[in-house]
Amino acid sequence: MIQPSRFTASPAASLSLFRQRSPLVHCLTNDVVQSFTANVLLALGASPAMVTEPVEAAQFSAIADAVLINVGTLTAARGEAMLAAAQSATAAGKPWTLDPVAVGALTFRSDFCQQLLAYRPAAIRGNASEIMALARQAVSGRGVDSLHDSAAALDAAVLLAQSSGAIVAVTGETDYVTDGERLVAVAGGSPLMTRVVGTGCALSAVVAAFCALPGDRLQHIAAACRVMSQAGERAAAAAGGPGTFEPLFLDELYHLHREAAL
Repeated sequence: MIQPSRFTASPAASLSLFRQRSPLVHCLTNDVVQSFTANVLLALGASPAMVTEPVEAAQFSAIADAVLINVGTLTAARGEAMLAAAQSATAAGKPWTLDPVAVGALTFRSDFCQQLLAYRPAAIRGNASEIMALARQAVSGRGVDSLHDSAAALDAAVLLAQSSGAIVAVTGETDYVTDGERLVAVAGGSPLMTRVVGTGCALSAVVAAFCALPGDRLQHIAAACRVMSQAGERAAAAAGGPGTFEPLFLDELYHLHREAAL
């Protein structure tokens, strides 16, 4: 068992590089979160795009700096576009990130995500139940909700990173990021983040965007997790509840982005 080390570095270096690069992120994501995901990426200074027709998805994935594949509202037609995008991104050397929403709870998406792994994602971001299921371990889950603490999925995350070649981020009260050899714990965040639809899916998009940065990908993904948790902490301090949290969260992401220029 690899012992996790705490991520104590400031995400400022990754954010500053992110600001300089302004990555173009192709998001094949679920219907529920498209607008919020786009707004999160825009607040951080990225350029989101959502192209879903299979032929165009393949073409655009070769152009984009990074690709997100989120199977939250998976259909057969969307699966065709996602496979085309993953294949094209891999062939073009562009990093793509898998968010295996509700894998383990439902057979169609579970089989589909196993198929996607053949295209070698740069990163995988999910909750404990999703990561354990993707690693073919026994799990308990309820749709998109994990019934496991993120620490319960550490062995699965390490094994999945080793077998897939991806950086694996298992997120929860504490986020853990591993490349199969190193394991980093990222603390922080707020319970209010679980009361707003799409914060996890948006985190996957931010992870995808940070994969486009040169340098140590594990450290960049840990920084992405910390950027989101730090914005959540700041927003929660001023929010009266979920309704006021969401716009404050976007504002805090924007301020973190602006601070990176200082």
